Amino acid sequence: MKRLRQMLLFGCSLLLLLLSTVTVAVAQELSDDANRRSDPQVEQVFSGHSGLDADDISSEKISQFVKAYLQVLRLSDEREEELEGAETESESLQVQHDIETEAIAIIESSALTWQEYLQLRDLANVDPEFGERIAAQLQEAES
Repeated sequence: MKRLRQMLLFGCSLLLLLLSTVTVAVAQELSDDANRRSDPQVEQVFSGHSGLDADDISSEKISQFVKAYLQVLRLSDEREEELEGAETESESLQVQHDIETEAIAIIESSALTWQEYLQLRDLANVDPEFGERIAAQLQEAES
């Protein structure tokens, strides 16, 4: 169980690294929207308070997250050599962009938004009980 949790934390960190350029763009867009509309929900997401309560998250939502997480992890593993083999910064950025685009498509095909995925990942990293729920489903999915 500990190994799965460590794998989850590592994989989430890797995904965060891969999605960093998207994060900056989305954060800027959310900030601009919040400034234009003063939407409390947008401001709440932008400030990092997702309002998620682990007890309110359904098993179905966790299953969607686990499915997306495993597929994104697989994508990352498959494209790692290509990313490391990039000879120029421009080539590296293009590969990163392609991976980000594929990761977002995977997440959305799992019936999650990119934002929901990141919120669930963050919650798994800060809430030990929720992290264990995720780890248990990861273990089940891998067996």
